[in-house]
Parts: sequence; structure tokens; C-alpha cells
Amino acid sequence: MSNIRVRLSVMMFVQYFIYGAWLVTLGTFLGTSLGATGTEVGLAYMMPAIAAILSPFIVGMIADRFFATEKVLAALHFIGALLLYIASAQHSFSAFVWLFFAYTLCYLPTLALTNSISFDNMNEPARDFPKIRVLGTIGFIAIQLLIGWLHADATALPLRIGAATSVLMAIYCRTLPHTPPHNAGKPLSVRDVLGLDALVLLKDRSFAVFILGSFLLCIPLQFYYAFANPFLNEIGVPAAAGKMSLGQMSEIGFMLLMPWFLVRLGVKRMLLLGMAAWTARYLFFAYGNAGPGMWMLYLGILLHGVCYDFFFVTGQIYVDQQAPLQVRAAAQGFIALVTLGAGQAIGSIVSGRIVDAHRIVGTSAGVAAQHDWRAIWVVPAIGAFAVLLIFAALFRARANDVEPVGPVDSAGPVVA
Repeated sequence: MSNIRVRLSVMMFVQYFIYGAWLVTLGTFLGTSLGATGTEVGLAYMMPAIAAILSPFIVGMIADRFFATEKVLAALHFIGALLLYIASAQHSFSAFVWLFFAYTLCYLPTLALTNSISFDNMNEPARDFPKIRVLGTIGFIAIQLLIGWLHADATALPLRIGAATSVLMAIYCRTLPHTPPHNAGKPLSVRDVLGLDALVLLKDRSFAVFILGSFLLCIPLQFYYAFANPFLNEIGVPAAAGKMSLGQMSEIGFMLLMPWFLVRLGVKRMLLLGMAAWTARYLFFAYGNAGPGMWMLYLGILLHGVCYDFFFVTGQIYVDQQAPLQVRAAAQGFIALVTLGAGQAIGSIVSGRIVDAHRIVGTSAGVAAQHDWRAIWVVPAIGAFAVLLIFAALFRARANDVEPVGPVDSAGPVVA
């Protein structure tokens, strides 16, 4: 492994180690330590979604035009470390949430910046990037196992680990390959930043259905990201964060198998299976428990590989196939804006209100209160299944989509 590839791999590991430090257990911390309601937890999880909408402006205005990428990455991680640590020391939700929002404005752009540094410093990105990016998933798994081992789901400790690691990341960024801005001196266009040139693709009915389906599915998806850990902790699952890392482990396995599935199932069937997996996951959560039904919770967690890879990764491949070369980057930016931004922002609001609506009367207001989780999980299960039916009825694969074929040789298929 080359020196540069090792450095990039370490970068990815630390980047997603930080992500996992707050993404998984934030809802449990807010409900238990700050007494946040479900609606407030939803509001907190809406902050990264808003930051995802705004981050292209940060990347487009600063990293692409004025400063070397590794320097911008270092500055964002250092400022983010201070904000995350200060947020972790707050004793009320109202004080926490705006500091956390400022933090997400620093962190979300770094996801794109680490990808940018990687692509700029690889000779064969299609071959090398997956091998580097997988270290990010391993980093995400590592922090969840650590939090589970420490039994720290409901404490501020994960946030403080994330803050400390962000300082280390800021220092480490100065060792990364120099990556100068590519668009220095070029005018900034809001249309370019938001990927609005991709709107021309909506003339194709199936592409429009894909965008609509992706947007709608991200609404029930946010139930998992915001409330799976609070749910598992409330019903008495020990070391919940560590057990949730099984989802990322399955993600690695299914990612490696995706080329095999794509040539046998095609894009439409892959997307439908991803939607069906979200429905099944929520039903497993609805009817599982920490006793004899624990196997259902494990299955719900392990479905993450199908849920994420078959829907999000296949969707990225589909967009890459359908978009002409001149708008391909814009199309990927637009789908991220629709899903990670708008879809998850609305999903955060909806999920929080549904959780509050099913709080058992007589218990305290926060996520630490008791809830009718079966009724809660049935809601996103129905939502995901409704999207599946709409998508199945209206989406039509085009001739140049990856379609199922017969057996391939043992070397495996090559997917464009």
C-alpha cells in the first residue's frame, strides 16, 4: 500500500469515527441527560440535514476557490471540536441545539472535502477509492463498539470523544497531500453549487419518480437515525451502540457484493429491495423485544447493509448512468440536496412528533420516558411500504440501466 493511500485511509477512519461519536447516540443523550422531548430530538437531527443543504456553499465558496482543501479541512475540524465540546457541556436543550447546529455547519462539509482529497490524489479512483472509503465504515464501527463498551450512550462522553478526535484530525490534516483549489478565479454560481443544472433530467418520468421516491423514503428513514438508539436503550438492550455497529458490518459485506447483485437484479429491483428492507426493519423493531424477541432486533439492525447499499448506493449508480457527463456532478449534488437535506429535515420533524404522540401518559416528557414503540415503528414501516408501491408502479428502467443478466465468470461483473 502506498504512503499516500495509507494517509488517506487513516483520514477516512478518523473522519467517520468522529461522525459515529454523535450520530448514533445523540437522541439518547438528549432525552436522558437534557430531558429533551421527541420533537426536540427530531429538531436536533434536523440540524445536520440543514447543514447538508448549506454545506455545498461552504465547499464551493471556500475550498474550491480560495484555499487548499487540506487547510480548509483542518480549520473546520478544529473549530468544530471547540463547538462540539462546548455543546456537550450545556445543561439545557435550548442552549445545546444552536451550538450543535454551528458544529454541523463545520462537520458536514468535511464529508465532501475528504472525498475530494481522496479523488485528487489517486491514480485510479474507481479501483482505489472503495478500499480507502471502507476504512471510514470501520472507524464508524470502532466508535460504536467503544461507546457500547463504556456504557456511555446516555452521557456526554461520546460527544467529548468526538471533540477530542476532531482536534487530532485537525492536526493530522496538515500531513495530508497538498490539494490546491481547482476553481480559483472562476465565478461562483448558485446554480452550480446546488446542482440545479440536473433539473433537466426531470423531464424523464422515471428519473422524476426516482427523485420523488428518494425524497419520500428519506422521511421514514429518519426514524431510524434519530430514535433507534433511544428505543434500544429504553427497552433494556445492553450496550445498544455496540450492537448497532452490526449494521455497519453488514454494510461492508453488502457493499462488496453489490456488483454481483446489480448484474443479476438490475437497478429497479435493487431499489425496491432497499425500500422493502426499510419496511421489514421497522416491523422487526415493532414486534421485537429485549427478551425472546431479541432476534428480531438483531435482524432489523443487520438489514442496514441492504437498507443503505441497495437504496443509496444503487441510487448513486443510477444517477451516474442517467446523467450526461456535463451534468453528472450536478446530478449527484442535487440528489444529495433532496435526500440528505430536504428529505431528512422533514423526516426529523415528523419522527419527533410521532414519538411524542406515543409517549405513555404519566411518564416524564423526554426520550427517557416510556413510549409505545410498536405503534411508533409501524408508522415508518407503512410509510416506506407506501413509497415502495408508488415506485414499483411508476418507475421504468431505461435501456441503458444495469439490467439482470445470466451467470458471469468467477472474477465477478464489472459495473459501469
